[in-house]
Order: sequence, then structure tokens, then C-alpha cells
Amino acid sequence: MAGGAGSRLSPLTDRRAKPAVPYAGVYRLIDFPLSNCAHSGVHDVWVVQQYQPHTLGEHLAGGRPWDLDRTRGGLQVLFPHLGDEESGWHQGNADAIYRNRSLVRQCDPELVLVLSADHVYTLDYRPVVASHRDRRAELTMVTTVVPREEVGRFGNVEVDGEGRVRRFRYKPDEPMSEVATTEVFVFDAATLLDELDELAGDGDDDNLEDLGEQLLPHLVDRGRTWAYAMDGYWCDVGTVESYWRSHFDLLGPEPALTLDDPGWPILTAATPRAPARLWASATVDDTLVAPGCTVRGDVARSVLGPGVVVEKGATVRSSILLDEVVVRAGATVSGAVCDRNSHIGAGASIGRLDDPTPDDVVVLGEGVEVAEGAEVAAGSRLEPR
Repeated sequence: MAGGAGSRLSPLTDRRAKPAVPYAGVYRLIDFPLSNCAHSGVHDVWVVQQYQPHTLGEHLAGGRPWDLDRTRGGLQVLFPHLGDEESGWHQGNADAIYRNRSLVRQCDPELVLVLSADHVYTLDYRPVVASHRDRRAELTMVTTVVPREEVGRFGNVEVDGEGRVRRFRYKPDEPMSEVATTEVFVFDAATLLDELDELAGDGDDDNLEDLGEQLLPHLVDRGRTWAYAMDGYWCDVGTVESYWRSHFDLLGPEPALTLDDPGWPILTAATPRAPARLWASATVDDTLVAPGCTVRGDVARSVLGPGVVVEKGATVRSSILLDEVVVRAGATVSGAVCDRNSHIGAGASIGRLDDPTPDDVVVLGEGVEVAEGAEVAAGSRLEPR
């Protein structure tokens, strides 16, 4: 499911689909579920697009990076369309599935695996499917434990001792537990389509916004929904704060997620670049540096995307710099996310210099230019140029 506007991640999503947002220097968010599919042997993959589709379509490259450019099956991209009873804009992920129901029926699958395209995690889907079949479930929800103060961003579940989901609440104000859905769902295909038809009623699809609004609670009440608890790292990076914070989980001597595991590498469509160049004047500590970078200044606990330039005398701390960002001599960038082609002038000061928190994050939109000597306060959001 890759069609949402991702407004909570603005201004990074003002000119691109959220699943196309760069991550960890050389990846895009959608690379994670697509890599999981490839490694799990899931080779019939549909990507539902709507918002800024061209920005994601270019990256998908026909499915080639994930070995999904196949004669039969492979990657298929679904768009809103006109001309039949299923036409119209998708009003949410449940509505998007409903509007493509005839295509699903033509394929006649036993199961439908529904994934969000903008979460960071690695997971083998095969044991999830096996558990679903063993339990003869109508729905299996992959779950994880999150801090209670964050549960309100997700689907919240109550699970009994056997693993059956007894109650479900969508983005609750008062959570029942610390157990949240990861937006990885395995559905019995016939049940999914029949329930969507029933909820839609006589052609009225107003009840079919997001899965959590009507469909998931309805299936939980039927008593054949089970939880599959995942043990590894999972992060919803749908807000600026979580996007910024999650990058630091990749740093340090024991990162929470290994991106280059030989047995489960994250695959992507990347433009070849020359190796990064770190000059003698550079000081680089606990930082991911992408190909094509030129670093002469001081960088710590940060992530530099392809082609980033940090001049001598410049300082970058606790920041995420996307493609082709330039930080001129004497500038200081701290606790910031700088979108591609943004330019920080000589002597400028960006963000809070000491121990920035998620609330302090500065975001520079695409192509923003900060003048020489200018100051940008912590928490600022500068729209794309």
C-alpha cells in the first residue's frame, strides 16, 4: 500500500510519495517491504499508488532490483482509474483493495498479504503465512511491542494466552496494551473480498477508508484473527520525529538493524556514484557516508546521502542530509533533516547545537537555500523552494 500522501512527514513528502523518501543514505522506504518479499519468495507483488506516483514509479524500475521483473507474476503497479464501477480515487487502504477487487478475483489467490510501503524492518513472511494456515485463520496480524505513549499512532490489540486477538482498537486515545499492529496482515482472500463487499453495501464505499476503521474490528469480532509476534526491529517512520530518530538506531557499535546482512540484504535501485571522499581535514565519527560525498569538515552521529558536500570548517551533528546537500564553510547543522539540493550558506546556524531532541528537529525542504550567516531556530519547517 503506497498511495498515501504522508502529510505527517511534510515537507519531505511535498514533492514525492512517502514510500519514495530516502532512508539511510542510499535506500528508499519501499525497499524494505520489497526486499522482504524478494527474500521470502513472494514474487507476485502489487504496488498501489496514488499520490505523486511518478516519484515512486521511477524508483521501482519495473521490479528489477528485487528480481520482480518477470513474465508471469512479478511487480504490478495499480493506479486509480476511470471507466468502470471500481473507478475513482482511493479513500484509504481498504478502499484501494475494494476498488481493485476484480483483479484480485481474477488471480484467485488463497491468501492476500497486505503490507505498508513505509515501515523499516526485516521479516521473513513465510513463517507468518505458515502460522496463518496452521490456525485456519481469517486474518493474521503481525504485532510488536511499542512504548505505550506511541500506541495511539497504530492499531492496538489485546491478545489472549493462545495468540488469538480478542480486541482491536484503531489509533486509540486510551490504549489497552503496548501491543501494536505492524501493518503486515495476512488475509484469507475469499473472506477479505466478501467482507469488503458487505461493508460497501449497495455500492456505498464510505465505510471503506482505512483497514482499521471497519474491516479489522469486524474480523476480530468473528473470532478467527490471530497475532504473530515479531521479535526484530520495526519502526513506523511516518512522522518527521520518528524518521529522524530511527536513523540513529542504525548507528553505534551495535545497530538495531543490519542493512547489509549477507543473508537478507536490503535491495534497491541506486544510481552508481564514485566512492565517498574524506579529506585530511575531515573528522567523521559514528556516521553513515553514502557514495559521492565530499567531506572536509566535522561530522558526527549523522547520515549523509549521495553527493553531500561538507566544506572545511563546517560542522554537522545529529542530522540527516539527503542527496546533494551542500554545507558551506563555517556553517553548523545540528538536529536537522535537509532534503535534496538544499544549501546551507557559509557561517549559517541550523537547529539546536546541544543534544537536540525529536521536538527540536529542523526540516529544510527540497532546494531550500539558507543565506550566509542566517540562523534557523530549532523546530523550524522550511517548505521546498
